[in-house]
Amino acid sequence: MKQLRKRITAVVCLLCLVLGITACGPKGGTPDGGKEPAGAKPLTGQTLLIYCGAGMQKPFEEIARTFEETSGCEMKVTYANAAQIQTQIQQAQEGAFFIAGSREETKPVEAYVVSSEDLVKHIPVLAVAAGNPKEIRGIADLAREDVVTVIGDPESTPIGKIAKKAFADFEVAERVHLAATTTTAPQLATVISMGEADAAIIWKENCHADGVEVCQSADMDAYVKTIPAARLRFAEQSEAADAFAAFLSSDTAAEIWTKYGYEVVK
Repeated sequence: MKQLRKRITAVVCLLCLVLGITACGPKGGTPDGGKEPAGAKPLTGQTLLIYCGAGMQKPFEEIARTFEETSGCEMKVTYANAAQIQTQIQQAQEGAFFIAGSREETKPVEAYVVSSEDLVKHIPVLAVAAGNPKEIRGIADLAREDVVTVIGDPESTPIGKIAKKAFADFEVAERVHLAATTTTAPQLATVISMGEADAAIIWKENCHADGVEVCQSADMDAYVKTIPAARLRFAEQSEAADAFAAFLSSDTAAEIWTKYGYEVVK
């Protein structure tokens, strides 16, 4: 088990180096013959700084790019885990929105939040290797000696906190063979796809990698969260932030979320 733990830790470290924790969204885009949404105002020359949980990077990159192309506003997006974003907001004292993995993740920075709108459901699932070779049927099976599990860091990621609570609720916390933790949710699927672990609790939208599938269990139904767009006071009077808030509520944004497997909050 020690040797396996070292191997998985090495894989996670490599993922951090290759993928990076922070990435920036598209820069410098201006409308290229695109038709502005009804009522939109020209935002060329304005910039928005957004913080977004790393697990939502793929859909949010498309959302940010679409808004930039149709409005002319430059979008600068920082992707990281919740703890890193919370620290950055507190220290930098700047930014327009925090797109968090759950409402709970905005509480440490609630002094800087002026409003919050629910966007989509964040659905945790029990992920297993493709074909489910270990025949895992639910959380209880993670206590078996032949099952190796990885989770997100409970101290810095919403999905890690959920995994820890689920293990406690199902009374397997002391028996799960936990090989490693990761700093972001997408890394969990990668570890399983590489054959370094048998199972993990991850977000549904991150469970599309080759070699990974969702275990058809209802065990995680009680842990569904909601992704909010928390507007920060640093952009309270921003015309660009007003426009982006409206865009996040549009059918266009909803279609992008849906394309990536999210369920829009009604």
